[in-house]
Amino acid sequence: MNTTSKQTVHTISRIVKPMAIGTNLALLQIIWAMISGRFLASRGALHPALAASGLRVAEIRRCWSALRHGVWHIGELLETFRQEVRQEGSWQRHEWDGYQPLAVDVTAIWRPRLQGWLGTVYRQLLGRRAIGIGFGLVVEVGQIAGQRLPLIRRILRNHRSHDSEETLKERLLREAASQRQSSEVIIHDAGVTLKQLHRLGIKHFVVRVASNCTARRNQLPEYRGGRRAEFGLPVRPLARTWKDRYHEATPAEVTTTFDLGDTIITAQGWHHLMRPDLKVADPHESFTIWVFHDPRFDNPLLVATDLQEASAEVIFRLYQDRWPVEQIPLVAKQLLGCGRQFVFHPLCCWRLGELAFLAGNLLTWLALILPPQPAGFWDVHPKKRRDAFAGSWHRPFFQKKRWLTLNFGKSGRLPATYPRGWPLIDDERRLKPAFHPFFGPYC
Repeated sequence: MNTTSKQTVHTISRIVKPMAIGTNLALLQIIWAMISGRFLASRGALHPALAASGLRVAEIRRCWSALRHGVWHIGELLETFRQEVRQEGSWQRHEWDGYQPLAVDVTAIWRPRLQGWLGTVYRQLLGRRAIGIGFGLVVEVGQIAGQRLPLIRRILRNHRSHDSEETLKERLLREAASQRQSSEVIIHDAGVTLKQLHRLGIKHFVVRVASNCTARRNQLPEYRGGRRAEFGLPVRPLARTWKDRYHEATPAEVTTTFDLGDTIITAQGWHHLMRPDLKVADPHESFTIWVFHDPRFDNPLLVATDLQEASAEVIFRLYQDRWPVEQIPLVAKQLLGCGRQFVFHPLCCWRLGELAFLAGNLLTWLALILPPQPAGFWDVHPKKRRDAFAGSWHRPFFQKKRWLTLNFGKSGRLPATYPRGWPLIDDERRLKPAFHPFFGPYC
């Protein structure tokens, strides 16, 4: 066993150590199977992935029992992981002029043939909603040795299998707002509107808006006779054509430039705006729209924020820190092979996805702090990358108890025995519902 493997096993063992004896060993084995790439070879099947790791049949059943019936919550594992990252000391959180980014995003594990599951999430590849298990991510953004690294704070899920994506987004925004510190700013990509943010009472946000968005001034125009106006003058950040009519862009109130490495970014801003559906006399929240023109891209970037005093460069850098939240689902689903699942109980579907996102964040962090791993004998000067760690360890070695602490082992409790029944096919009264809601703290 090399030094990198030992440090990886010890790190996972410290993360799952607070769990009950037996449950922590099962979670250790499941997370190790994910990090070692066994789910990629088994196409998302739990039992074959554990079997490929070298576990015996009894150990595989014990892992499944901990996943389905174990008393644990993903929040406990995330908190232990965050403490481990802080104690290591290499991760430094980003801060721009006193503002710290708090990125949020909604992702899903697609299950188009999962019977009884009615929840749908928008899938950009298809251009429509698709059946999937939705998750909400709240992450802090920092860096290690100049490379941006997200750190998961919360993983949210719907309470029921038929809840919509809008319900999940509202819960995600409320949770992020309740946990937001005074210096943190909620960063969200397109998919949420200013009306939703104002209705939920979200403060300190930076959100991307559509290229054809409009707003209004928060003051009435000059009276020129006739009926007095109730709405402010419209503001169009970009010119557009609507019904064969060309609408010019509103002149910007502020135009500035700033240096972003080897690129000069031009920013145009409009301050003290309100939503176009509100009258000036209605209670409203003022916001600012910034348009960033990057010469490397054809289309400009439009963002809206309620940070009236922040400069254009600060807003641009805050929005840039939104993208690291995409690394966690990318590593978990594509690199580790957890984008597919072959578990069918709703609790198992949620828990396996949560463990996959934790494993993806853990693998990304380990790839930055541990020595680089060569891809083969030809790799004389290896570089740090996540795919060099996943799948590079063959056959298990953590079953040897000398590598673990004393609180790991098989639980002495007897497994529950369930009566086996054969309900009649045509008797609908004896058929149980496919899914049940779970609201407990350890679900």
